[in-house]
Amino acid sequence: MGARDEEEGGEVLKILVTGTAGFIGFHLARRLLARGDEVVGLDNINDYYDIRLKYARLADTGIDEALIQDGLPVPSAKHPNYRFVKQNLADRESLGRLFREEKFDKVCHLAAQAGVRYSLENPHAYVESNLAAFVNLIELCRRCETGHLVYASSSSVYGLNPTMPFSTDSDTDHPVSLYGATKKSNELIAHSYSHLFGLPTTGLRFFTVYGPWGRPDMAAFIFAKAIRENRPIDIFNHGDMERDFTYVDDIVEGVVRVIDKPPVALPPGPPFKVYNIGHGSPVRLLEFVAAIERALGRKAVKNMLPMQPGDVRSTWADTEDLRRDLDYQPATSVEEGIDRFIEWYLGYYK
Repeated sequence: MGARDEEEGGEVLKILVTGTAGFIGFHLARRLLARGDEVVGLDNINDYYDIRLKYARLADTGIDEALIQDGLPVPSAKHPNYRFVKQNLADRESLGRLFREEKFDKVCHLAAQAGVRYSLENPHAYVESNLAAFVNLIELCRRCETGHLVYASSSSVYGLNPTMPFSTDSDTDHPVSLYGATKKSNELIAHSYSHLFGLPTTGLRFFTVYGPWGRPDMAAFIFAKAIRENRPIDIFNHGDMERDFTYVDDIVEGVVRVIDKPPVALPPGPPFKVYNIGHGSPVRLLEFVAAIERALGRKAVKNMLPMQPGDVRSTWADTEDLRRDLDYQPATSVEEGIDRFIEWYLGYYK
């Protein structure tokens, strides 16, 4: 394979990124393309939220919606090294054919059924998208000798663990949502494959990601929309909540560094790693709302409510492992990140 630009260094990689019509996957694909990698994007474009936003993300990377058909790669009009495939990861036969034809160097698996509250009403969606699909993918990584599988886990695996900040050594045996349970299951499956077959795997426990092109079911999006429309916003646990809000560019920088450094087996352990990936400093929910109010120039009407089932009061990432191993240090403040998000939001919803 050819060399990258001098400032990036290293070899050009062929990387499968699942979930490229989604929030983080879209940003990651753009980052990898910008440094010269060959990217194959994959997404089933489900209707969990507005598919128009998903198609708009694809259009931003040069993928023409009119050309998209199930299972057929669509070349990007903007990036000669990018193709997109609409495909369901639960379809083992089609996925296997894609792996055999493409021979990926690495895989970054970000596609999943997201959302804590949605899992209370639609559990089977999580079994298919987060469990069956994950097994299909990791089995193909093993059989096709993929060099490194990086996959999205979640801070939800920590459940009601009261010890802050959350460390990767903390107890994760008691998730309080099905979503969190499926993400913990992914980590256990990955560990078994790393142990049995020597497949390098790295799980990333994401902490509340926000930013431009974000998901409409996330707090920043929900609050901005309601405030603009002069509707009240729901504040759970009567405002006694805090989250380790992390700007998407900081997240993507961490993911790229992880992709480039597969874990090495240190006997008796396998080539397996799990990292927290977050800002490392929790922000009170009401402070987050205040940043959105400032950016919009409007005050929110707050509807104070009790805690929701499956939710937790606080999240806080201990990112020391990622800093030590990969020199990762998020730099975007909530104020700066919210300003960028609102600028995009107002432009997108003119």
